[in-house]
Amino acid sequence: MSQPEPNVDEVVRSIAEETGTPTETVSRMYADTLAEFRHGARVFDYVPLFAAKKVRNELRHKLHHKH
Repeated sequence: MSQPEPNVDEVVRSIAEETGTPTETVSRMYADTLAEFRHGARVFDYVPLFAAKKVRNELRHKLHHKH
């Protein structure tokens, strides 16, 4: 049984708020990362989760290295 797809708008909004990044930027990064992860994936259940985690971590990393 597969996992339900998360609401993309909610995921993007959450990451944008957490990282102080414009939603347009987060949306683009999330879509690109999702496409990258889906390419060649055999199991898709957790791909959206992994994509959100990667985008969140990348933006947090950039935020911490700005200071």
